[in-house]
Amino acid sequence: MTSSVRARLDNLRRQYAPHEHRPLDGYAAMMGAFGILAGTLGVAAKVTGRPVPERPAVADIVLISIATHKLSRLIAKDSITSPLRAPFTRYAEPGGSGEVNEEVRDQGSSIRHSLGELVSCPFCLAVWIATGLTSGLVFAPKLTRLAATVFTATAASDFLQMAYSAAKEAAGDA
Repeated sequence: MTSSVRARLDNLRRQYAPHEHRPLDGYAAMMGAFGILAGTLGVAAKVTGRPVPERPAVADIVLISIATHKLSRLIAKDSITSPLRAPFTRYAEPGGSGEVNEEVRDQGSSIRHSLGELVSCPFCLAVWIATGLTSGLVFAPKLTRLAATVFTATAASDFLQMAYSAAKEAAGDA
């Protein structure tokens, strides 16, 4: 059974991207892992009787959105978090403002490749981060809001730092 599924995935991958390595089985595994995570969180909320808001508060949506942006960039691009990505990526060049650009390691398993794409892409990570933070509002709302406030304030600070640098440069004080 497993070999026939793998053979079908290999055939599909060759048809999908005949001239490029696209680890569809790794992507399928990542989608499966996300589905299991989301399902487990939903079941846990039901089993524990945690109230799930029918409509999240606008303030929570804004807080979680900005925190998701910052946390996904922090994990995917920050120099300091590069040891977390190193097993799956390879340093390419500085990315500016404390960030780095990395390349996904192609050798090894398709899971490793898929994880490399996930942990080095803030857009890819965002749905995982948002799911975690949103679930946090159900299971530990005070702590989640506190942590999200830290990342939201850091994101605001980043934008202010960039605006300050741009203003200095425009004034000729670079």
